[in-house]
Amino acid sequence: MNRMTAPAIRRLKNSRKLVMVTAYDATFARLIDQADIDLVLVGDSLGNVIQGHDSTIPVRLEDVVYHSRCVSRGLTKAHL
Repeated sequence: MNRMTAPAIRRLKNSRKLVMVTAYDATFARLIDQADIDLVLVGDSLGNVIQGHDSTIPVRLEDVVYHSRCVSRGLTKAHL
């Protein structure tokens, strides 16, 4: 699988189901690439999953940017 791009997503969206998962670090991003996942989401749920908060309210934009950078370093194929 080559790098998933926005134009590729548009072409594929009506021909097959796209697969998306959530990741927060480079290790999971590498595993996701090995599984041929199409799209990766980094969202504010990291507040619950990674930071241990009871809600996503305390998550700052800087937190999402930091984790997006981590995931980006681990991806070679999936679209972030």
